[in-house]
Amino acid sequence: MNRSYLALAALALFGMSATAVSAAEVIDVYKSPSCGCCGKWIDHMKDAGFEVRAHNVMDVPLARKTLGMPERFGSCHTAKVGGYVIEGHVPAADVQRLLKEKPKAVGIAVPSMPPGSPGMESAKPVPYNTLLVQAGGEATVFAKH
Repeated sequence: MNRSYLALAALALFGMSATAVSAAEVIDVYKSPSCGCCGKWIDHMKDAGFEVRAHNVMDVPLARKTLGMPERFGSCHTAKVGGYVIEGHVPAADVQRLLKEKPKAVGIAVPSMPPGSPGMESAKPVPYNTLLVQAGGEATVFAKH
Protein backbone atom coordinates (compact mmCIF):
# COMPACT_ATOMS: atom_id res chain seq x y z
CA MET A 1 0.00 0.00 0.00
CA ASN A 2 1.40 3.40 -0.84
CA ARG A 3 1.66 6.14 1.78
CA SER A 4 -0.83 8.46 0.05
CA TYR A 5 -3.52 5.79 0.23
CA LEU A 6 -2.78 5.19 3.91
CA ALA A 7 -2.93 8.92 4.65
CA LEU A 8 -6.30 9.25 2.89
CA ALA A 9 -7.60 6.19 4.70
CA ALA A 10 -6.52 7.67 8.03
CA LEU A 11 -8.27 10.96 7.19
CA ALA A 12 -11.46 9.11 6.32
CA LEU A 13 -11.23 7.01 9.47
CA PHE A 14 -10.94 10.04 11.71
CA GLY A 15 -13.47 12.13 9.78
CA MET A 16 -11.03 14.89 8.97
CA SER A 17 -10.74 16.76 5.71
CA ALA A 18 -7.47 17.28 3.88
CA THR A 19 -8.04 21.04 4.23
CA ALA A 20 -8.22 20.82 8.01
CA VAL A 21 -5.02 18.80 8.17
CA SER A 22 -3.10 21.11 5.84
CA ALA A 23 -4.30 24.11 7.82
CA ALA A 24 -3.01 22.70 11.12
CA GLU A 25 -0.34 25.37 11.24
CA VAL A 26 0.45 27.52 14.24
CA ILE A 27 -0.38 31.17 13.70
CA ASP A 28 0.88 33.78 16.16
CA VAL A 29 -1.46 36.79 16.40
CA TYR A 30 -0.33 40.12 17.85
CA LYS A 31 -3.31 42.23 18.93
CA SER A 32 -4.53 44.79 21.40
CA PRO A 33 -5.92 43.21 24.59
CA SER A 34 -9.19 45.12 24.17
CA CYS A 35 -9.93 44.39 20.48
CA GLY A 36 -13.12 42.36 20.03
CA CYS A 37 -12.93 41.99 16.25
CA CYS A 38 -9.45 40.48 16.60
CA GLY A 39 -10.97 37.79 18.81
CA LYS A 40 -13.61 37.10 16.16
CA TRP A 41 -10.87 36.76 13.49
CA ILE A 42 -8.98 34.36 15.77
CA ASP A 43 -12.17 32.27 16.06
CA HIS A 44 -12.44 32.30 12.25
CA MET A 45 -8.88 30.98 11.96
CA LYS A 46 -9.49 28.29 14.60
CA ASP A 47 -12.66 27.22 12.79
CA ALA A 48 -10.51 26.75 9.67
CA GLY A 49 -8.18 24.39 11.55
CA PHE A 50 -5.34 26.70 12.53
CA GLU A 51 -3.76 26.49 15.95
CA VAL A 52 -3.76 30.09 17.20
CA ARG A 53 -1.50 31.66 19.81
CA ALA A 54 -2.78 35.12 20.71
CA HIS A 55 -0.31 37.67 22.06
CA ASN A 56 -1.73 40.82 23.63
CA VAL A 57 0.58 43.74 22.87
CA MET A 58 0.26 47.41 23.70
CA ASP A 59 1.79 48.57 20.40
CA VAL A 60 0.40 46.69 17.37
CA PRO A 61 2.14 49.06 14.88
CA LEU A 62 5.49 48.18 16.50
CA ALA A 63 4.70 44.45 16.18
CA ARG A 64 3.75 45.03 12.53
CA LYS A 65 7.01 46.88 11.87
CA THR A 66 9.07 44.24 13.70
CA LEU A 67 7.51 41.48 11.58
CA GLY A 68 8.23 43.42 8.37
CA MET A 69 4.78 44.50 7.17
CA PRO A 70 4.73 48.11 5.89
CA GLU A 71 2.52 50.40 7.97
CA ARG A 72 0.40 51.49 5.00
CA PHE A 73 -1.13 47.99 4.92
CA GLY A 74 -1.98 48.17 8.63
CA SER A 75 -5.05 46.91 10.41
CA CYS A 76 -5.89 46.08 14.01
CA HIS A 77 -3.81 42.90 14.31
CA THR A 78 -0.76 41.31 12.73
CA ALA A 79 0.05 37.61 12.57
CA LYS A 80 2.88 35.30 11.53
CA VAL A 81 2.49 31.82 10.04
CA GLY A 82 4.74 29.66 7.90
CA GLY A 83 7.29 32.45 7.53
CA TYR A 84 4.67 34.93 6.26
CA VAL A 85 3.11 38.00 7.85
CA ILE A 86 -0.69 38.14 7.79
CA GLU A 87 -2.09 41.64 8.28
CA GLY A 88 -5.66 42.29 9.28
CA HIS A 89 -8.90 40.48 8.57
CA VAL A 90 -7.58 38.09 5.90
CA PRO A 91 -9.91 35.15 5.15
CA ALA A 92 -8.55 31.76 6.28
CA ALA A 93 -8.89 30.44 2.71
CA ASP A 94 -6.42 33.11 1.54
CA VAL A 95 -3.94 32.10 4.25
CA GLN A 96 -4.32 28.44 3.27
CA ARG A 97 -3.72 29.34 -0.39
CA LEU A 98 -0.63 31.39 0.56
CA LEU A 99 0.82 28.46 2.50
CA LYS A 100 0.08 26.07 -0.37
CA GLU A 101 1.46 28.24 -3.19
CA LYS A 102 4.40 29.67 -1.20
CA PRO A 103 5.03 32.82 -3.28
CA LYS A 104 8.08 34.93 -2.59
CA ALA A 105 6.57 37.70 -0.44
CA VAL A 106 6.48 39.27 3.00
CA GLY A 107 2.89 38.12 3.31
CA ILE A 108 -0.71 39.10 2.66
CA ALA A 109 -2.83 41.94 3.98
CA VAL A 110 -6.36 43.24 4.17
CA PRO A 111 -5.68 46.89 5.04
CA SER A 112 -8.01 48.74 7.38
CA MET A 113 -11.05 46.83 8.66
CA PRO A 114 -13.52 46.32 5.81
CA PRO A 115 -17.10 45.49 6.83
CA GLY A 116 -17.88 41.92 5.80
CA SER A 117 -14.35 40.56 6.22
CA PRO A 118 -13.81 37.75 8.77
CA GLY A 119 -14.24 39.19 12.25
CA MET A 120 -15.91 42.29 10.81
CA GLU A 121 -19.21 40.67 9.86
CA SER A 122 -21.74 43.25 8.74
CA ALA A 123 -25.24 43.59 7.33
CA LYS A 124 -23.65 45.94 4.77
CA PRO A 125 -20.44 44.23 3.59
CA VAL A 126 -18.19 46.04 1.14
CA PRO A 127 -15.96 44.54 -1.55
CA TYR A 128 -12.32 44.28 -0.51
CA ASN A 129 -9.04 42.78 -1.70
CA THR A 130 -6.40 40.67 -0.04
CA LEU A 131 -3.02 42.02 -1.15
CA LEU A 132 0.21 40.10 -1.71
CA VAL A 133 2.94 42.30 -0.20
CA GLN A 134 6.53 42.13 -1.48
CA ALA A 135 9.70 42.93 0.47
CA GLY A 136 10.06 46.31 -1.26
CA GLY A 137 6.54 47.32 -0.20
CA GLU A 138 4.91 46.73 -3.58
CA ALA A 139 1.55 44.94 -3.53
CA THR A 140 -0.65 43.11 -6.00
CA VAL A 141 -4.17 41.73 -5.62
CA PHE A 142 -3.99 38.19 -4.24
CA ALA A 143 -7.77 37.66 -3.91
CA LYS A 144 -10.96 39.67 -4.40
CA HIS A 145 -13.86 39.42 -1.95
